[in-house]
Amino acid sequence: MMLRYALQTVRDRKAGFLGAFVALLCAAALVTACGTLLETGLRGKIATERYAAAPVVVSADQNVHQTTVKEKKGKAKTKHKAKPVAERAWLPASTVDAVRSVPGVERAVPELSFQAVPLVKAPGGAKPSYGHAWTSAALTPFTLTEGRAPQGGGEVVVDRELAARAGLKPGAPLTVQATGEPKTYTVSGIARSARGDLARQNALFFGDAEAQRLAARDGQVTAIGVLPAPGTDPGELAGRIEHALRGTGAQVTAGDARGPVEFLDAAGARIKLVSMGGAMGGTSLLVAILVVVGTFSLSVQQRYRELALLRAIAATPKQLRRMIGREALVVGLAAGAAGALAGLPLAAWLHGRFVESGVVPANLERTAGIFPMFAAVGASLLGAWAAARITGRRIARIRPAEALAEAALERGRPAWIRIAIGVLLLAGGVVLVAVLSVLRTEPASTPVTFLAVVVLAGAVSLLGPLLVRGATALLAGPLRLAGAGGHLATANLRGNATRMASAVTPLALLIGMTCTVLFITPTLGNAARAQARDGVRAGWVLAAQGPGVTGAAAERIRRTPGVTAATEIVHTSVRVGLTKYGAQGVTPAGLARTWDPGVTSGSLDGFGEKSVAVSELAADQLGLKPGSPLKLALGDGTPVTLTVSAVYARGLGFGDLTLPHDLVAAHVDNPLASSVLVAAEPGTGREQLVAAVREFPGVGVLSAHDADEVWAERQQAGAEINLLAMGLVLAFTAIAVVNTLAMSTAERLREFAMLRLAGAKRRQVLRMLRAEAVAVLLIGAVLGSGISLAVLTAFSVGMTGAAAPAVLPVVYVGVLGVAGLLALAATALPGRVALRVPPVEVATSR
Repeated sequence: MMLRYALQTVRDRKAGFLGAFVALLCAAALVTACGTLLETGLRGKIATERYAAAPVVVSADQNVHQTTVKEKKGKAKTKHKAKPVAERAWLPASTVDAVRSVPGVERAVPELSFQAVPLVKAPGGAKPSYGHAWTSAALTPFTLTEGRAPQGGGEVVVDRELAARAGLKPGAPLTVQATGEPKTYTVSGIARSARGDLARQNALFFGDAEAQRLAARDGQVTAIGVLPAPGTDPGELAGRIEHALRGTGAQVTAGDARGPVEFLDAAGARIKLVSMGGAMGGTSLLVAILVVVGTFSLSVQQRYRELALLRAIAATPKQLRRMIGREALVVGLAAGAAGALAGLPLAAWLHGRFVESGVVPANLERTAGIFPMFAAVGASLLGAWAAARITGRRIARIRPAEALAEAALERGRPAWIRIAIGVLLLAGGVVLVAVLSVLRTEPASTPVTFLAVVVLAGAVSLLGPLLVRGATALLAGPLRLAGAGGHLATANLRGNATRMASAVTPLALLIGMTCTVLFITPTLGNAARAQARDGVRAGWVLAAQGPGVTGAAAERIRRTPGVTAATEIVHTSVRVGLTKYGAQGVTPAGLARTWDPGVTSGSLDGFGEKSVAVSELAADQLGLKPGSPLKLALGDGTPVTLTVSAVYARGLGFGDLTLPHDLVAAHVDNPLASSVLVAAEPGTGREQLVAAVREFPGVGVLSAHDADEVWAERQQAGAEINLLAMGLVLAFTAIAVVNTLAMSTAERLREFAMLRLAGAKRRQVLRMLRAEAVAVLLIGAVLGSGISLAVLTAFSVGMTGAAAPAVLPVVYVGVLGVAGLLALAATALPGRVALRVPPVEVATSR
């Protein structure tokens, strides 16, 4: 019976349930989109390109491993963990002979893969370019369409797509920069892949000896492509090769597992997708719970009279709860199904934006499974049912006479249980803020940051009526200056604090979350830039438009009259145990003249091949001091043991570890310097430095100030990615603001009619609505800004050591302006529609 009543209620009160439906639909779409990203990170396939014709691929292990043994109740429990390295690990060339000796192998083709950037202007978006030996062309396979194979060290074959884009023909000159100095080659031929142009890369093929020279990895190969003999099953062959190579550390892959071997960024992209999908999904779910509970609360509050009458005619609390719950399930099922379908194109759009921004590789196949959709529908059903039961709890429990009384007049004070939970959430938010102030790594602090915002917004939601009444007491004076509309607005704020709190909560959440998302990256970035500015003593910086600054260019600048020191810098990341640290390699000669990391203990004097300097954060985490040994895995996984020579304070600006340049450069994919710090005597001008490096293509001279501006532009690009990641949550919150305010205004039709019949003019009622909207906006802005400021300050203290959140005034005013426009539009438009109905018609209607 109660299900029939529920269905009839939903059918007859479509407008009343529309707000809850919209909130649940948006929540389901968000959960589906975030779940799809999460599933893509976990199960998405990476298609191979270069190894398409090689069913089996042998490569080096691209992970560092750690084994731990724990004793528990007399039993030993062994755990094996692995984390990917940042650079490509290479195989010993002797592995090729071992693979060739395995039965069933027809050909074992050694592969060399290294950066090879053509220094040519070409229209269209440039793709990464890699060099290979021509003998490995069979792994794709590439075949010549024009010209001939490269002969000697001065010829190169380019793929068809690059040739068309750059206008290259056989016989044309082409300058290529690989891992060393640029060199001009003659295009001997143009090749095409049997599967069409490569989507993620351009391929350049050199003679075998020249490819070995350019790769700069003597006695090593990138991978080995295996072509099985006719009739040999690739899976069985892979097993035999793996058995033959057991103990060497080589990895054997076949089928879909070949893609991650070719594209090392696949592992990082998957981890990033899982991280972003999980963070966005978790935050979305918390925001959705907060918004849906508020929306259902408002929906049930609007029906208090109807529910009170049901109680008065002998409906039992159990029947009432059952009816409200089943209404919620009907709405939740419809909204969940529609939202799950809407989430699929939303996930495709979001995946496309991540691909365009370079966060996700284009050939990471988006997984569109049914699990995120089922999760979205389940979350909608559970959220709707829980929200309805929570919000309908009081009306179902109180006596019929009290129910009729509360339907006519709002309670003077929220229930004690609501206040108690609100205080607990407030305390939880304070604890999270305190924890945030001691977290010193970005991966640990970022999720806590957004969780703290949502928890504090939840406290605002529950304590909202008390906060609104307190704020009304402060705003009563200014509101009365608005005349009769202001007096009416003040009375409504005092008498309907619960309803007004339902509008304040999404506004506070929107402003708090938006400010946190927009200012968290500048807070960290500005601190890092400040440390870098203070720590760079050099007045000039060499930078390259291509892959980097060559050693010859750096040496030329060192020999330039007036130059006192030039420090080459190459960046990578290393692992200590399984923990990842950002690292840089620097040339030791003249280091003190160009760089000051703020040494707090030890010294950089004598910094050499076996030395390492560490940040205070790394020193605290690893228990290091000057003289301590430090075991780490370099970018390609090579283990080394270094001695700590110094501990420095400016870790945000320069990374947590600083190593010798030559050690780092020998174990990275791109050994060219990302920049060169140049210290010069007074009077040495930019023109003199530019003349010194003029013969090196793409190398420019920047002042330290200009280099800082370039860093700021890169920081802005990172901020845009963060905004994209959380933009859907912000959009959902903005929709919730409009939805809640529109619901709150539309249900006041009878109230507006009574005011009109009592003598109020239409413009006075509209003025009252505007005054209420301004008051709600002010309260929401103060609460949201306070939440964001507290969270950002704690984040700044933990990450930078100083309470200095970066709040951009123009951006902040823009956030308040957008929130204000949403609030006024969501109030004024439904209000005008409601006032079009004649008041007598409303007063005499049922």
